[in-house]
Amino acid sequence: MALERVVTEMGMGVDVHGRDYTQAARRAVSDAIRHSSLHLFRVMGKTRDEMKIHVVIGAPEPEAVDTDAVASELPYGDVTVACEKGGLEVPSPNGSDAIVIANAAVMVHFEID
Repeated sequence: MALERVVTEMGMGVDVHGRDYTQAARRAVSDAIRHSSLHLFRVMGKTRDEMKIHVVIGAPEPEAVDTDAVASELPYGDVTVACEKGGLEVPSPNGSDAIVIANAAVMVHFEID
């Protein structure tokens, strides 16, 4: 069996105050999946629990992202989350706060015969 990617969704999330990188990342994942309705399970003879989901988060401070919290945004499948440098941080005029923007790529894979 080979693991094949069958869906890729992208999203963007923003935390406006407090520099919460995890919140921005969670919102990016939510943005990615909220516009989808996957009907391919029945066609493929698979269940939603057979999904292998790999999420890549781009955030200005990837080490500040709680990957378990991000994974909890996805209610089904076997989820892994990796974070890398990316996204954007827009400082406030006085430098006391920043808008944090994170990006997410959510990739769904299935084992295919």
